[in-house]
Amino acid sequence: MYSESDLEAAVGAGALTPAQAAAFRHFVEAQRHMPVVDEEHFRLLTGFNDIFVGIAAAILLAAVAMIGYYVPPNIDFDGPGPVSGLLVAATAWGLAEFFTLKRRMALPSIILLLAFVGGVFEAAGTAIVTSVGENNLDSPQSAMIVLSAAAGIAAAAAWVHWRRFRVPITVAAGAAALVALVLGLVAMGFAADEMSEAQVRTMQRAMESGALLLGIGVFLFAMRWDSSDPIRQTRRSDVAFWLHLLAAPLIVHPVFSLLGLTEGAASTLDAAAVILLYVVLGLVALAIDRRALLVSALAYVLFALNSLFQNYGAVELSVALTALVIGSALLLLSAFWTTARRTVVKPLPDGLKTRLPVLDRVAAVAVPA
Repeated sequence: MYSESDLEAAVGAGALTPAQAAAFRHFVEAQRHMPVVDEEHFRLLTGFNDIFVGIAAAILLAAVAMIGYYVPPNIDFDGPGPVSGLLVAATAWGLAEFFTLKRRMALPSIILLLAFVGGVFEAAGTAIVTSVGENNLDSPQSAMIVLSAAAGIAAAAAWVHWRRFRVPITVAAGAAALVALVLGLVAMGFAADEMSEAQVRTMQRAMESGALLLGIGVFLFAMRWDSSDPIRQTRRSDVAFWLHLLAAPLIVHPVFSLLGLTEGAASTLDAAAVILLYVVLGLVALAIDRRALLVSALAYVLFALNSLFQNYGAVELSVALTALVIGSALLLLSAFWTTARRTVVKPLPDGLKTRLPVLDRVAAVAVPA
C-alpha cells in the first residue's frame, strides 16, 4: 500500500515526476469512481510486517516496563518509581531510530510514539511524587498539580520527538498533553478536600466547558494544517487527520453532556436536538472532508434514536430500528460523499472554499511540500 506521503517522497527523490504522480492519482480516481482527495487517506499499514513489528515492539515495551517496575522507588512513595517510564521512553526512542527513520513503518511508528510520550508522562509524574513524597501530595489540588506538570513535560517530549522523527500523530499527541495540562489546571481551581454534590457538578461543568473550548482550538489548529494542503498530497494532511480525531471527542462529548444525554435518559425533545446537531456535524464533516466528527458523535445519536423509538412504543425493536436507520444513512452518505460534499461546499464564500479540500483534483495544481 502506497500513501500520499510515499508519492510525495518519490517525487522529491526524483523517482517519479510530478506529472507521473498526478497521472497515477487520476488513474486511481477513475478506478474507484471517487476523487482521491475524498478518500481521506492516512498511513497506518504498509503490509503485514507492520502488524508483526508492532506486536513485537509492544511485547518488548511491556517487558521493559515490568522490569523497571521492580526498581526500588523512593522510600516515601508506595509504588513504582520513574525508572519504568524512563526505560519505556528510551526503548521507544531507540527503536524509532530504526523502524521510523530507516524503515519508515507506519503502525510501529505510531506505537513507539505513543509509548515514548506515555513513558515520559509516567516518569515525570512518578518522579515528582517520589521527590516530594507521597504524604505531601494527599490533596486533590496536589494531584492536579502533578498531572499538569507531567502533561506539560510530555508535551515538550512530543515536540522533541516531532523534530526528530516527524511522525504525523506526534502533533496530536502533544496537543492532547497540552489539553490534559489545561484541564488539570481547571480542575485544580475547583478541587477541595471535601466537596458537596453541587461543587462536584460545578467542577464537571467547568471542565466540560474547558474541553469544548480546547476542542474548538484543536479543530482550528487542525484546519490550519488542512488548509496548507488542500489537495492532500503531503504529510500535513496526515497531521490534520490525527488532530481532527483528537478534536472531535473534545467537541462532541461536552456538547452532548451539557444536553444531559450522558445521564442515561433522553426525552423526545432531547433526541430531536441530538439528531439535529448530528446533521449539523455532518454538514461540517462534509465541508472539511473529515469523518471524525461523525464517528465521535455516533454513540450519542444511536442512544438518542434508541430512546426516541422506545418513547414511541417500539421497545423490542428499538435497537434494531436504530441500527437500521443509522447504518443505512451512513452507507448512503459514504456512497454519495463526493456529490453531497459538492452540494455543501459550492454555496460557500470563495474565501472559505480556498481553505477547504479541493473538489476537483484534476483542475487543482499540486504544490510540493
